[in-house]
Amino acid sequence: MTGDRFLSEPRRPLQLISGMAAEDALGPVMQVMQTAFDPMYGEAWNHSQTRSMLAIPLTHTIIAEMPLTTDASASGDPVGFSMSRRVGDEEELLLIAVIPRWRHSGAGSSLLTQVIDNAVDAGVRRILLEMRSNNPASRLYHKFGFRQIGLRKNYYKGLDSQFYDALTLELIL
Repeated sequence: MTGDRFLSEPRRPLQLISGMAAEDALGPVMQVMQTAFDPMYGEAWNHSQTRSMLAIPLTHTIIAEMPLTTDASASGDPVGFSMSRRVGDEEELLLIAVIPRWRHSGAGSSLLTQVIDNAVDAGVRRILLEMRSNNPASRLYHKFGFRQIGLRKNYYKGLDSQFYDALTLELIL
């Protein structure tokens, strides 16, 4: 199974970097984390949480960077990341994030394609994720073939004290 089964190439080619040591991934991940998540829902991880997760064996991070261009000041800047954890023949997508100005550019699709390709190469049988029910990223997951297999009523609480369901999604590989 290859990523091209799902989507065409993004409109702007990105550099995808994986296999980074935890200490090398932490800076780019936190740079994206600060702007990618709406503070209304409290979903962004803090520095300590992120560092702890990156240090766990079989946690995989992929960084999407701006392509090399003639504008050296912007080349290599992180625009998104994915973080997943493999246990046996399952992969859990923990986070996928793209900074707002790079949304709808293909960055999220590129990251998810690489997560899926890496999982397939490792013999993973399925990918799981959990998300807030009103998360706009649900369109991306459904486009890739994820289907809902679970529901936790009123699991997340927003800053406005409103509760949101948690959806568990699965992609069989």
